[in-house]
Amino acid sequence: MSRNISRGYPILLLVAVLAIPGFNSFSQSPKLHILDLESPAQLRAFLRYTPDRIPFVSAHRGGPRSGYPENCLATFENTLYRTWAILEIDPRYTKDSAIVLMHDPTLDRTTTGHGKVGDYTLKELRKLRLKDPEGQVTEYTIPTLGEVLEWAKGKTVLIIDQKDVSIAARVAEIKKHQAEANALLMAYNFDDAKLAYSLNPEVMMEVFVPDHAAADRFWQTGVPWENVVAFVTHTQPNDPAIFQHLHDKGVLAIVGSSRTIDKDYSEKKIPKSELDMGYHRIIDSGADIVEADLAIEAGEAMMARTKMKGSKGRFFKKKP
Repeated sequence: MSRNISRGYPILLLVAVLAIPGFNSFSQSPKLHILDLESPAQLRAFLRYTPDRIPFVSAHRGGPRSGYPENCLATFENTLYRTWAILEIDPRYTKDSAIVLMHDPTLDRTTTGHGKVGDYTLKELRKLRLKDPEGQVTEYTIPTLGEVLEWAKGKTVLIIDQKDVSIAARVAEIKKHQAEANALLMAYNFDDAKLAYSLNPEVMMEVFVPDHAAADRFWQTGVPWENVVAFVTHTQPNDPAIFQHLHDKGVLAIVGSSRTIDKDYSEKKIPKSELDMGYHRIIDSGADIVEADLAIEAGEAMMARTKMKGSKGRFFKKKP
């Protein structure tokens, strides 16, 4: 009898372990959903509209959630373990002119520190710990923009917002780290887009093109359409035909969900099924990329309806 029990013990142990909440095949052999891009030309091809497009997500501030702070390397990896995504990040200067990732001008909301980011040196900021969206202190520290640019190579694409770092300084940082294949800049006006292109024609940008009139103004800058993706709106476009207009020029269109369905779901105003349908509606309206606060949920909703094939399928891979 004892031999039968001992023989069955490994099976019983396995059953017990599998019953532990959160333990599954993902935790045994996690794989990153990577965007395999090795050159600026490949990045332009990946971000060029084609009729066999593969919709994907832009993770706002990298995809923070419980246990994972915004603008944090561990958070970026957690997002990529669950879905393909590009990552929107926020740069700010320290007192000694290093560039770190931090959305707010102050430290209080997202770190154990207090006061302005620019009042501290990088060495001083390294001593702080990041907080997750619920305000819980984590073990994670503030990364520099350079560290994140190096980390992203062979994994994903960064969208570098402005905050207090000029377009010229962000172009220089990309060039310094030879990251033209894995980063693009957010340009808040067409003059900045024109300047960035003049400084480095290999650099891609996200520009704001909500309607036909804006598209016509952008064309006057002389910046090629192949160097940009277009952010259209955070809600519903006033010019629904803008998606087709951008597609005709080979431009991918971004729509944000953070102020609409992400917010409603986080505030428990809508169920998960309606959240998923909301992402589907955004894509069906003509958008190609959803900039989401709930990046994992958005990415998983899109993966459930999309086959990673066609001319863009070669860029979407999984690696340990």
